[in-house]
Amino acid sequence: MAAGLVVVQGAATTAPAAHAAPTWGTCPDTVSTPGAVCTTVTVPQDYSRPDGETIDVTVSKLPARDPDARRGVLFGNAGGPGGDSLTYFDDNELFTWPDALRDEWDLIGVQPRGLAHAGPLQCAPLNPADVLMLATNVGGAHRAVCESVSGDDWRHLTTENTARDWEQVRLSLGEEQISIHGLSYGTLLGSTYATLFPQHTDKVVLDSGAHPDWMWNQVLLEQNEPHKRRVHDMFDWIAANDATYGLGDTPLKVYQRWTERVLAEAGTTPTLAPPPARVGDVPAEWQSLAQAWIDGTTLTGPARAQLEGLARQLRNPGAMQSQSITLAATRSLAPQSQGWPMLAAALRDGTPLGVVDPEMPAVPAEALIAVNMQSAILCNENRVAPRPLDYPGFLWTQFVTGDIFDATGLMFSSGAACAGAPAVATPVEVSGDALEVPPLLINSVADPQTPLHGARALADRMGAHMVTVDGGDHGQVAKGNTVVDDAVVEYLRTGHTALTSAPAPPPPVAR
Repeated sequence: MAAGLVVVQGAATTAPAAHAAPTWGTCPDTVSTPGAVCTTVTVPQDYSRPDGETIDVTVSKLPARDPDARRGVLFGNAGGPGGDSLTYFDDNELFTWPDALRDEWDLIGVQPRGLAHAGPLQCAPLNPADVLMLATNVGGAHRAVCESVSGDDWRHLTTENTARDWEQVRLSLGEEQISIHGLSYGTLLGSTYATLFPQHTDKVVLDSGAHPDWMWNQVLLEQNEPHKRRVHDMFDWIAANDATYGLGDTPLKVYQRWTERVLAEAGTTPTLAPPPARVGDVPAEWQSLAQAWIDGTTLTGPARAQLEGLARQLRNPGAMQSQSITLAATRSLAPQSQGWPMLAAALRDGTPLGVVDPEMPAVPAEALIAVNMQSAILCNENRVAPRPLDYPGFLWTQFVTGDIFDATGLMFSSGAACAGAPAVATPVEVSGDALEVPPLLINSVADPQTPLHGARALADRMGAHMVTVDGGDHGQVAKGNTVVDDAVVEYLRTGHTALTSAPAPPPPVAR
């Protein structure tokens, strides 16, 4: 998908003259903002062998719209790991960046190594039918299929190496200091750069902070229960907008309509526990004992969901809820309330979500590369010991019930995700002690992807000033919350803000 760019895929190249000024030109066609320009910066593949093979890392830039007011450069990272950072500062359905950022800073996206346009990690496909491999050696098998195509490229995909790539980009830009805006995993990457190069770090905005000690076996486990609660929040919002969607005026009624959709797609029902019952759910014949009905329905709901799912699987061998596109989309959209109308409209209209073709056409090449890169980093620098007691739960949810809400975290916490792939790098112990300006960390109180107690740990480690935001959205800046956006601009201009808490962003518009 590159437009006028040559991407080096693990081949040795000749390094340019040290700190050569970049030549800006056309960006990959995924970069949509008018005025964006791109270049490549050549970096060592292995920083312990600076004269060895190299990677060409693509860099995007949105030049400050008001050159007279320009304050410097702001590096952004989209998280993941695996998020495309070339497009991070584009305005789109999810992000609308404050005018002051566009006016006063060059907005820089450094594509993380291992992704498309930055030495992409190419791997042969894994065999999804090999259950023994998936259960006992998926990490080792993934390394093997990557090595069969790309040699030992996987070994050099670490947060520290990506941070060092940032330093090479800074040198190429000729900037004495950079400011940073990192989202989610980008808070770890930004903190790593600030720890390694504090003298070249100006301001640091950590948006939705990840606990550095959870990387990586624990981080996804910590998301299991918060994701379920956030789905219930989504059903609550859909019920509140019943006039638009007609899916039910209580969360439980919406859940039931959603369950019907999952059943139609997967042949079985989801095992996600239903939301608590409300007065509006009570059948007419139970009105005289309404509270008893509500209490009993709420209490037995989780067990009923599990038993119904298993019963349907017994009647329909081969059925598994993880085959439902709607189920996957629900988990994916729950952390971002801006995506809730998409799910609600699809349920209302019976329209498809995600892949339409039942033959499951090939996943776009850039998406496969991102999955490969993420898998490599998660195992390369995993610092959390596996919990063998979680292994039966992983096997049950992965291969029997197909419950993606639990299986995702249990696959990592059990050690199955990186089985056969021991860590090859030790993450940098992040610290803000050497920074002249303390970072700013922003996190919602009910964020399912970066839970608040983990964000607080990162804030403590970095000495950051913390702002908590009501609600549970993941990612706070450029989401239409002017209180948050104004505080970020104030901090980037002055190095401080007095804000410590903020209201939730405006709710999504039902449509």
